[in-house]
Amino acid sequence: MVEMLNVTYGTSTAKTNALGQRPMQARTYDARAAQFLLLKAPPAAGKSRALMFVALDKLLHQGLEKVIVCVPETSIGGSFRSTDLMSYGFEANWEVEPRWNLCLTGDDASKEKVKAFQAFLQSDAKVLVCTHATFRFGVDAVIETSGIEAFDRCFIAIDEFHHVSASDNNRLGVIMRNLITRDACHIMAMTGSYFRGDSDPVLREEDEDRFTKITYSYYEQLESYAFLKALGINYDFYKGNYINGLEGVLNPNQKTIIHIPHRGSSEAFDDKYNEVGRILDFLGKHEGRDPETGFDLVRTAEGRLLKIADLVDDGPGRNNVKTALSHEIRGTDGKRDDDADRAKVDIIIALGMAKEGFDWVWCEHALTIGYRFSLTEIVQIIGRATRDAPGKPRALFTNLVAEPGVETGAVTDAVNDMLKAISGSLLMEQVLAPNLKFYRREDGDVRAPIGTDDEGNVTIGIKGLMEPPTDRARAICEKDMNDLMATAYQEMDRRVLSPETAPEVATQMVLTDIIERRYETLDTEEAESVRQHLAAHMNVLTLARKQAEQDITGAQSVLGAPPTEGAPTTGEGDDGGEETPDSAPNTLLEMVKKFINVRDIDIELIDSINVFQERFEVASKSLNAEILAHVQSAMVALRVNMSGDEARTLWPRIKAFRATEGREPNVNSANTLEKRMAEALAWLKAEKAKRLREAAQ
Repeated sequence: MVEMLNVTYGTSTAKTNALGQRPMQARTYDARAAQFLLLKAPPAAGKSRALMFVALDKLLHQGLEKVIVCVPETSIGGSFRSTDLMSYGFEANWEVEPRWNLCLTGDDASKEKVKAFQAFLQSDAKVLVCTHATFRFGVDAVIETSGIEAFDRCFIAIDEFHHVSASDNNRLGVIMRNLITRDACHIMAMTGSYFRGDSDPVLREEDEDRFTKITYSYYEQLESYAFLKALGINYDFYKGNYINGLEGVLNPNQKTIIHIPHRGSSEAFDDKYNEVGRILDFLGKHEGRDPETGFDLVRTAEGRLLKIADLVDDGPGRNNVKTALSHEIRGTDGKRDDDADRAKVDIIIALGMAKEGFDWVWCEHALTIGYRFSLTEIVQIIGRATRDAPGKPRALFTNLVAEPGVETGAVTDAVNDMLKAISGSLLMEQVLAPNLKFYRREDGDVRAPIGTDDEGNVTIGIKGLMEPPTDRARAICEKDMNDLMATAYQEMDRRVLSPETAPEVATQMVLTDIIERRYETLDTEEAESVRQHLAAHMNVLTLARKQAEQDITGAQSVLGAPPTEGAPTTGEGDDGGEETPDSAPNTLLEMVKKFINVRDIDIELIDSINVFQERFEVASKSLNAEILAHVQSAMVALRVNMSGDEARTLWPRIKAFRATEGREPNVNSANTLEKRMAEALAWLKAEKAKRLREAAQ
């Protein structure tokens, strides 16, 4: 088992305001006057209710006439059903007539639903709920008969907005772009993962600039929970088929969602029905199905009867299971009998379902079999387990994958799989961390190196950090860092994991390339300031972890080790106590505070860390020597040729090497980094000689 991340959180709990709004919902409601809203908040943060508050204000006070809510699949439509808001202090209830909730019955985007979509616009009804597909076909039909002006004075809400793409091939994206350009409707975009599995941006830069952004982080969400206080992210390996790896990973006493491998993937060893059958056999003896719910009943060796919802079987019985789940796991208007509701379902097995928007608060463990190549999908799956519920102190995400040995197929594919796993854990580490904000720390600065600003951001001073020179660059540093980090992890170049690659190649050359492609209008100074802030975001946690590993002996888990009762914390802004030398920090924030209060940091130190390499070393500890040798050999074989950018990036390191060692790096050195520096120096000398020859001609 590879423990990639283990985070614990504080004991604060969020309180609702006089309108019945939680902190994120209140923050969103404060921005309700904006024409275009973009809400970025994690699963279970309450985005659906935040939309209700804003939509009702649009209808009651801003002169809009209709609300259209679009969700990616029918199962999510229940999140926007009629809801009592007045009992909690709001001025009106959210009401959706059943006939206008097009997610309740029928095939998605059928002709009947498209006709209903058209009829809604002609009716006196105020609220419609439909899927993205119904919305796309419905808009096309309406434009054909009435023109796009039919949506003037409508408030359109798009849930899971990362399904939109700026690409001309994405119909939902084209519709959004046309509506934004017409400038006559209001739009609210909601997402828990504002990035896509491909390289396409969600919105074009000029369109995104028109949106007012509300961001609520995973850290804020988990800090406010009453029950869930820890989250672990693990990877485990199996040999043969994945049933062999379930022992020690699948605990029948934990409420679990199992996502079996995509069909056609190397991890899929049989047809999907037989694989589910093998999982049921692993859990115990099958005793039939509940005639009312369609749930499989399995008796464990200990005598416990498990209720298992099979969403893989797409036969006629699946609708019965889906309907039963919607009743069994949701309760009535959020009011639950905790013990009774928790006992209704034990395990859910899914293939393409039970991901985004799927609400089962009791889920403690998201077990995903096979590598997932989309970081969006990973974040969404983890979100299934991060809902707060009584008796649920810890949630866990486990990715069970084939051991990356020769028998799994091409070694190159195994390396790519490892990189994706590393990327996913890096991204989750960032989205689970406090909101960090960096500033340039000058010599003689009397401020503490770490603090907290009025908005709750953790502020960190870095010597030599370039401050954003323009409002545009500042806005990117303050609002877009999570998006940029997601892009960086998704576009991770194989060369940054080669042992002969200097960290500066990753932090300078690769990140600069990503920023310049994402923001084509930035000048050199703006791009460099954004790059430095991006590198700081990506590397501060790694620096802190390395420091903790050096300072704390015997700590099995540096990130979020179980807290020692009564152990004091450290850092500016606390009560002045100091952490004892032999205790591990018990939160991400404490770990960062400890590191930064121990030493000043500068931008050169930030650039000296290759976060990908550091995490690879963590992941590789679980591999035996033979498998690790296969992976490392494949990585060396994937080495890119020397480029001018890499050679120039290595030049400061080459100068430092000459000053320290009194000689130039040796191309025949056993040290791979020294060898690479020697290759870079040779390239630079050849380039210089070439320029001199050209100048002499």
